Amino acid sequence: MEYLKEGERFDDLERNGYKIIQDPGRFCFGMDAVLLSGFVQVRKNETVLDMGTGTGIIPILLKGKTEGSHFTGLEIQEESADMARRSVASNGLEKDIDIVTGDIKEASKIFPLASFDVITCNPPYMTESHGLKNPNEPKAIARHEILCALDDVTREAGRLIRPGGRFYMVHRPFRLVEIFDALTRYKLEPKRMKLVCPFVGKEPNMVLIEAVRGGRPRLKVEAPLIVYKEPGVYTDEIRDIYGY
Repeated sequence: MEYLKEGERFDDLERNGYKIIQDPGRFCFGMDAVLLSGFVQVRKNETVLDMGTGTGIIPILLKGKTEGSHFTGLEIQEESADMARRSVASNGLEKDIDIVTGDIKEASKIFPLASFDVITCNPPYMTESHGLKNPNEPKAIARHEILCALDDVTREAGRLIRPGGRFYMVHRPFRLVEIFDALTRYKLEPKRMKLVCPFVGKEPNMVLIEAVRGGRPRLKVEAPLIVYKEPGVYTDEIRDIYGY
């Protein structure tokens, strides 16, 4: 089977020998996806859905890092879903990971209600007012709320997570008020939060959140995650997450 198409490349994930297919001309996964995979807790035999999976980076990483029983990626852009399927096949993970083409806004019509133990999402961070240039570009769709909004993500997660199940998301700190409002509206109680800072003393530019469906109110704010100890040099915690 020919896995690569014109303009694509294999990138080594430094985890279990897994590789992922990427096309630099479309959209490549970023640090946010890797950090989310390090924040997520998947227990033995749990099922996982990654909403807006892109090229499948989070299901593949979670397969390598956890003992979950099965992983599903949902992706609306067929070109990205096709790349994800080829990455899954190239790693021999067809029995462990399914890639489904579909819309996050319709996720609860695609999958049975309350059917997943864990749901993850690295959603678009920006609203249409945040410097949107070309709404048809894959990069714009990944970064801006063009095809789905925060409310869509939390609503569908709330419908698909079993009671007591967990929802994990990476987002931007400047939208925290909106995020907590959306989560609690759909009975997803925030339980853990970790801010990500580029350097010690710098303002955080990412936030990792865990919410429990039907959980009791009590939020644990973990110590911040620092990305660089000096310019161009990752901290030990980041290196561990990446598997270096």
